[in-house]
Amino acid sequence: MKLSFRPIVQVITIAASATFAVGATFSEVQAATFSEKEIDQSKFVLVAAPVGTSGIHQLLILEQISPDKQCWSESGSNPVVIDPLLLNFDFTGLCGRSVDSNGYSIRVDGEDLGGRYLLQIRKTDTDMVLMGIPDSKAGGDQAIELGRTNGKTSGFAKINLDPDWRLTKRTFKKKTLGHVYISKGISAVPFPDVENDIYLKDISQAVALKFIAGFEDNTFRPLESLTREQLVSMILESLKNIPGVNFTMPSQASGNPYPDVAASRWSAAKIAFAQENDIVKGYPDGTFQPTRKVTRAEMMAVLKNAAIYAKSLGGLDTQLAAKQPPTNFTDTSGHWAAPVITEMSSYCGVASPLNEQGSAFTPNQSAQRNYAAAATLRTLNCVKADASSATPADTPTAPLDSAPTAPTPSAPDATPPSDAALPPESAPATPTP
Repeated sequence: MKLSFRPIVQVITIAASATFAVGATFSEVQAATFSEKEIDQSKFVLVAAPVGTSGIHQLLILEQISPDKQCWSESGSNPVVIDPLLLNFDFTGLCGRSVDSNGYSIRVDGEDLGGRYLLQIRKTDTDMVLMGIPDSKAGGDQAIELGRTNGKTSGFAKINLDPDWRLTKRTFKKKTLGHVYISKGISAVPFPDVENDIYLKDISQAVALKFIAGFEDNTFRPLESLTREQLVSMILESLKNIPGVNFTMPSQASGNPYPDVAASRWSAAKIAFAQENDIVKGYPDGTFQPTRKVTRAEMMAVLKNAAIYAKSLGGLDTQLAAKQPPTNFTDTSGHWAAPVITEMSSYCGVASPLNEQGSAFTPNQSAQRNYAAAATLRTLNCVKADASSATPADTPTAPLDSAPTAPTPSAPDATPPSDAALPPESAPATPTP
């Protein structure tokens, strides 16, 4: 299906006139049945697209589905000019495009607002602004700014979303749909298999902060055990969300950080970085065992080390001051990690009973992805609280680099974890991307 410039403009024109009808009739009940899925932002671009010669611009969202042919190119600045290359070839199966409210809508904190807001591009003297405009029947709602082109042009211009906004895909009963959300806040149910999970809220926030992700089949696998290299990756990615901390990791390892971790391994640079900064250590025999399942006790040791490291970056007191009374676990007495587990239970409840029930911590049990996301999020929030309570003179001002998407988790190690407790000085770590 090869389109010329004129047909796509006609499509956009029709979409502009149909937006009000579609938006006004979209049922809130229908919207409540949909969930959303996190997506690779680099595969999408929001465009202010001209509608004929009217001087009006309409939102167009392009998606790079296949890498075989580039769907658009970018040039210039203020604004960045978009050349929709899909106009020059048959883009079937290669590129996706959404041109009206059938293809995109606003979603906030897990609620689809397609029935309450229309998306329009409004112009100022120097800019073009993507706005969410309340439907005439949606009383009480206020207009929302979503993004800007940072300049004006009569042609196609790239729209940069404002902070806190991102793109997600609509899902329905485990199926990913073509509809694109301009989304803010947490996803109510980021993956179908966590809908009834006790850590649902924590998982949603962790996914939104991009330090843990799902798998390619749109599952999260909350009960799957975490490996040591996955824990390292997850925790380091989480630290990128601390305001004011200039946190940069090398993209490649200069050599093998451990005999069983080759420099070419996806996790090698992160493992080397964590080793150099006393966040993790290997085993007494000199190995790291990256695919070995990490225990709940080991995870507490790594989270403590990571919190201390993060606070040191911000020039803060590295003591992990108690935020709440410690938990008296019934099964940690005499365990090598007992002091660490007790300390982390008082540090914003990072250490908590298995499945948040009873009084047993089960220190030697493998850490599952759901609790790993929750414990890491609690650590991150506690460090943030420490930073915000510091005096202005003690608070770093360097902006934080945006956190990249963590790599897709590797398959868990099929070998059952050892029952032997790891000594404190050798405590490892491993988060999922």
